[in-house]
Amino acid sequence: MTEQPSHLSVTNKRGVNIVEFADRKILDELCINEIRDELLGLVTDVEGVKLLLSFRNVVHLSSAALGVLITLNKLISGQRGQLRLADISPQIIEVFKITRLNRLFDIRDTTEHAMSDF
Repeated sequence: MTEQPSHLSVTNKRGVNIVEFADRKILDELCINEIRDELLGLVTDVEGVKLLLSFRNVVHLSSAALGVLITLNKLISGQRGQLRLADISPQIIEVFKITRLNRLFDIRDTTEHAMSDF
């Protein structure tokens, strides 16, 4: 069986896992489930984890993907970790505002800005 290509690119810088999404559109249920599994694999049982999600490549995000982010945030908070989101396009930021998720998440303009505050 061939291994599926990763939907994420992960680098570690100064103890922070920086995740960039490979997909421009995160809409498909199978894709979202694979992303969820990859993200949870990065943080499950990691006390004090620091995770930065960069949406620099993403132009569309489904409501199911937002649900994954909420689950991820709860898990990280429960492990006394930190989650930051960055590089979100204006149209996606509007979705965060409409759903009031901008109040739940620590959202920064750029990856560099988010990194400076970890």
